[in-house]
Amino acid sequence: MTSKQRAYLRGQANTLDSIFQIGKTGLSDNLLNQLSEALEARELIKISVLETAPDTAKNLASKISNSINTEVIQVIGNKIILFRQKKKNSRYTLSN
Repeated sequence: MTSKQRAYLRGQANTLDSIFQIGKTGLSDNLLNQLSEALEARELIKISVLETAPDTAKNLASKISNSINTEVIQVIGNKIILFRQKKKNSRYTLSN
């Protein structure tokens, strides 16, 4: 993914609210399944990492990305922005 594509998706994510929170329980299989389903439906999601989380937002983003095959767009503070493009009917057009 190019830096222009990331910048475009970061701009799109500005208006999004966090739809998941990661707290003291950290990452579970159930949470990963829910994240994967949300990415299928929305393509671009924002996650909040609470202070009680067992790991940093950057490390959690990396683990999520490796587990459910998604692209980490940005980790800033305690927010993670993830993207996985649909194969058909994507609402985001990523030009090269």
